[in-house]
Amino acid sequence: MFLDKVSKGVAGAGVLTPLWPLISQAQDISAAYPEELLSIESYTKGKIKVGDMLTSENVEHVQDLLDPITYIEVLEQGRQIKIVKTTTDVTKLFPAEYLEATIKNQGKAKLDENNNVVTQEGEPWIGGNPFPDAKTGLEAYANLTLSWGRHDSAMYAIRDWDIGPDGSEQYQYDFVWAEQNTVGLTNSDTPYMEGREDLLRYNAIWFTYPNDSRGTSFVNTWYYDQRKFPDLYGYIPAFKRVRRFPSSQRFEPLVPGITLFLSDGWCAGDPMLTWGNYEIVARKPMLGGVSENWHGSNPNSEPTVHGGPQGKTFFETTMELIPEVIVIDLEPTGFPRAPVGKKRVWLDTRTMMFVACVTYDRRGELWKSVQVTTSQFIDGDTVKMDGDHPGWSWTKCHVHDIQSNRMSRFYHAEEIRGGFKSGWNQDGLYEKYMTIPAIRRLGS
Repeated sequence: MFLDKVSKGVAGAGVLTPLWPLISQAQDISAAYPEELLSIESYTKGKIKVGDMLTSENVEHVQDLLDPITYIEVLEQGRQIKIVKTTTDVTKLFPAEYLEATIKNQGKAKLDENNNVVTQEGEPWIGGNPFPDAKTGLEAYANLTLSWGRHDSAMYAIRDWDIGPDGSEQYQYDFVWAEQNTVGLTNSDTPYMEGREDLLRYNAIWFTYPNDSRGTSFVNTWYYDQRKFPDLYGYIPAFKRVRRFPSSQRFEPLVPGITLFLSDGWCAGDPMLTWGNYEIVARKPMLGGVSENWHGSNPNSEPTVHGGPQGKTFFETTMELIPEVIVIDLEPTGFPRAPVGKKRVWLDTRTMMFVACVTYDRRGELWKSVQVTTSQFIDGDTVKMDGDHPGWSWTKCHVHDIQSNRMSRFYHAEEIRGGFKSGWNQDGLYEKYMTIPAIRRLGS
């Protein structure tokens, strides 16, 4: 049925019945899928069960459910992944306000003559996923691009380790990634930040450790028109000044040793119309890390590590059988000198959040993966609230350059050196951290 959908260009998630009417009526999604798409034991005919650990001994039974780099990591590099039960209550996969906006605003979005997302009246988007039941690859990707973290604003305190090919820790950084959307606001009285309807978001990044990188900071100002590159400014402590960077310079490490590029952020780090040739190439089940991935009962919420030559390459991860993902290929049409030839992305149809992403170089060779886990912030009796609801967010990330076998792994910490703490929908993030005077102040 999935093959038939793709070959005929049929939209709509769900197999036995359409998915989004169930979600809109706050129903369990089990009615949309047969048992073998909701139970890993049924899917693998008993070879893999909930509670099992994927290892090199059994991973071949689920090769078709993993992206190619994750499969290599488990088969050859000692990565292990715990299997947990499929989530059928979709309220556990979103921030509450974002899900409410997605349901309320269904059918109100369209692509204008330039392929930007607007309301039916031609106004900037008003919140939630604009195309929860996407018909095209571009519509599906718009869900990812317009609101990265599904919060109006967020500040993520991040601790990063960069692992070399020999499995050693070669670099370690503490940094903050902060976001402030200006349209599509879901936790506000109005969907727009007044006077900034021509923008999409502000995004700032600054490093607090080690000392030779402390003060390095960047701010991106994204335009709502997805044909335009963001304005990118950075403060480099060695030069003691703010400079403007070429906006198309998005395929380089932010700091030495890290494999993360600006382009990699949320697997949608570039305006979506600077990429093109969006094509839905498959619909299929997939294993993805979308639940039970927050470690709030650990000090500073830090995950344990394992695997690789020295037991330090991978974070502990849980994955569940996602009944349906959309697989999209896209190409960097707006970047004549891009080292990337193609990106392939797997989007969970329940949320339209990416669960895996791999890039291929200009020769067509497999290059790099970006794999983020997400979760409600519940760990046993430990719960981190977001207003009246348990929090939901990304929890950890692997960015693996398979050609050089260099790994950057980082996680969503409670606090990092410099005293910065994680939080959602905080007041004043723009004024404190997302202006040129702010990054100069952070740098000094």
